[in-house]
Amino acid sequence: MRRPDQHPLHSRQPRPRQYHRRAAIAALLAGMLAPALASACSTCGCSLNSDWSSQGYAVSTGLHLSVREDYFDQSRLMHGTGTVGAGTFTYPTDQEVQRKTINHTTLLGADYNFSRYWGLSAQLPYTDRHHQTIASGDTGVSTSDARGIGDLRLLAHYQGFSDDAGLGLQFGVKWPTGRFTQGFAAGPQAGQPLDRGLQLGTGTTDALLGVYKFGYLTDSLAYFSQAMAQIALDARDGFRPGNSLNVDFGVRYLGMRRVTPQLQLNIHGEQRESGRQSDRPNSGATYAYLSPGVSAKLTSRLDAFAFVQLPVWQRVNGLQLEPRRLWSLGVRYRL
Repeated sequence: MRRPDQHPLHSRQPRPRQYHRRAAIAALLAGMLAPALASACSTCGCSLNSDWSSQGYAVSTGLHLSVREDYFDQSRLMHGTGTVGAGTFTYPTDQEVQRKTINHTTLLGADYNFSRYWGLSAQLPYTDRHHQTIASGDTGVSTSDARGIGDLRLLAHYQGFSDDAGLGLQFGVKWPTGRFTQGFAAGPQAGQPLDRGLQLGTGTTDALLGVYKFGYLTDSLAYFSQAMAQIALDARDGFRPGNSLNVDFGVRYLGMRRVTPQLQLNIHGEQRESGRQSDRPNSGATYAYLSPGVSAKLTSRLDAFAFVQLPVWQRVNGLQLEPRRLWSLGVRYRL
């Protein structure tokens, strides 16, 4: 693949200052990953690169901090690619019928870049999740409220394959720092264990491996692509999350001084979970989201962003709750 300055639309080499500025802006993919990937029906999981324009900091040494807020209300009950009305069931039933899951996640991020090509990042989510369901054999609604930290993600990146740092690798682990022993708080199932897919953490250590590429279509239009796999390395207490893969494509318009419109396509696929504590029939799915957004440079060190993710394709196994849209906003600061 051509480097940006080798594209047919770029007949002249950029001036040194302009080249480094462009390379710095584009290198953002090495910085920050999206929130924790989905591992079950309770957590919708398309990756979103929410901070592209400010990830130019990835080619400068030093520490960068970020805060991101994600919100989505899962109230759309699906089977396969279609929706199912809760009123179509006669209770009690021989299967669980989930009613609603409201998710609010605060994602704290820290990136440290040792050089233009090497860096480390850490992300820790704090989740507030309210869930309602009617369990098999019940007629009343059982509820749970989960609040606490989730699983910590540690990633290294290397992007020294070309002078423009346009091709890179990411590799790391997800550590089991989130609780996975929560029970229902109210209703017929009060005191009973909550499904493992609804817990704050999976309880397992997972490997993360990704690759990314960015470049320019024109002087004012840039693109990126990224793939990230998450693979469970073990099982814990009768549960193993399904392996997953995220693939992202995005374009952004660079013709404005402080504001950068962006459009992404986020695709996520996950396998069924396994083990005696898994809900294997109702786990595993494929999603595709179209994600328009905007980032803004507030100061020379501070950037803000906002996105909405809109589903264009959803296919689930069994019965699962899915959102109609997802909202994300946040800030990133360079020390």
